[in-house]
Amino acid sequence: MLLRKAKQTSPQSYDMQTEKPVLKCSICNGEQVAGFKNLHTGAFREIMLIRTPADLQQFKTAYDITEITKEY
Repeated sequence: MLLRKAKQTSPQSYDMQTEKPVLKCSICNGEQVAGFKNLHTGAFREIMLIRTPADLQQFKTAYDITEITKEY
């Protein structure tokens, strides 16, 4: 089986005044995607797929996040 490494990109900044960190979770298959939700429009900006707890920690560290809310 050929496993691909996740593409490493430098983190983009986010505006704490207009966006909040969110972990979008699928009820059906358990897929989790980390990103930012615009507080005014509700638009979600996808950043990375979360497969392991290490992925989530990497996302939190890259953007200096201590809390992240889950949305289903």
